Amino acid sequence: MEICKGINGLEKVILRDIRGSSVEIYLYGAQVTSWKNEHREELLFVSSKVDHNGSKEVPFSIVEKRVENQTTYLCSFPLSFYHLFFATLPIAGTKAIFKPPKPIRGGIPICFPQFSNHGSLEAHGFARNRFWSIDPSPPPFPTNSSNKTFVDLILKPTEEDMKIWPHSFEFRLRVTLGPAGDLMLTSRIRNTNTDGKPFSFTFAYHTYFSVSDISEVRVEGLETLDYLDNLQNKQRFTEQGDAITFESEVDKIYLSTPTKIAILDHEKKRTFVIRKDGLPDAVVWNPWDKKAKAMTDFGDDEYKHMLCVEAAAVEKPITLKPGEEWRGRQELSAVPSSYCSGQLDPQRVLQGS
Repeated sequence: MEICKGINGLEKVILRDIRGSSVEIYLYGAQVTSWKNEHREELLFVSSKVDHNGSKEVPFSIVEKRVENQTTYLCSFPLSFYHLFFATLPIAGTKAIFKPPKPIRGGIPICFPQFSNHGSLEAHGFARNRFWSIDPSPPPFPTNSSNKTFVDLILKPTEEDMKIWPHSFEFRLRVTLGPAGDLMLTSRIRNTNTDGKPFSFTFAYHTYFSVSDISEVRVEGLETLDYLDNLQNKQRFTEQGDAITFESEVDKIYLSTPTKIAILDHEKKRTFVIRKDGLPDAVVWNPWDKKAKAMTDFGDDEYKHMLCVEAAAVEKPITLKPGEEWRGRQELSAVPSSYCSGQLDPQRVLQGS
């Protein structure tokens, strides 16, 4: 695990697998901003218009720190070096804003305690624009972490947070990079109120997938399901057809979804497989051309190369009594599109058959 200074001096954590896959997580928002496979191909979308305003030069250094028999590299470098070296990479450019308090456009923002405008808070809540901490002593997680690299992050409310959402909580997030390059996010949210009051929230992993051409992409696993259409005042409809394809703006919340969803990218011959627990809904979003041009932190034509499919709990808010804990997990895999359309058997997907 490496802890480095990223864009605008914001701290980030880098997880690497011996085969070459990697994940980058900014402590600002606990936001995954990069997920690369063993071929160093970027699998997530981050707006290529990165805002570097307010950047400061920092001295180059690499410091090795050993904690409990683990080696951690604390590194920093001048942002001029960052621009020189990384400007040729797909996510570099001039617009996703890496500058608090603005959220980062792309990667995997965490929507908590509110999804979108489903409540009185700012859109998508405040977890995505707060500084998280590395959790030095997380409680045991139920998943087997052998042969995996991971980081544990934690968020607790500030006094300012309590003014806008008067509930005490502990939000623990484990980001795990598996030996096959799969990416897992496990959230644990606990009600720590001392006044005996429960609280309710909605939630989403707002994952931006990188795709070759949105017109060549289809989503399988959501056919025949009911959904709420955010473009039609959240009216309820039933999905028609064998799979979801894209010809215009889409903003839908699919309800009571299966635990596996697939995104097939025909041009790249690659399939993303989403596996989820504790998250019954799935949001599908692409802004298309008009809305893309209206967003200041998004390129005019970038809608062609991204798709959000978000594991979520939106229709029915989650309610926790004091002392209760909720868990929500998302696991992402990227495999060759060599299995038959419509078949989401996990063993076939993992084996690429």
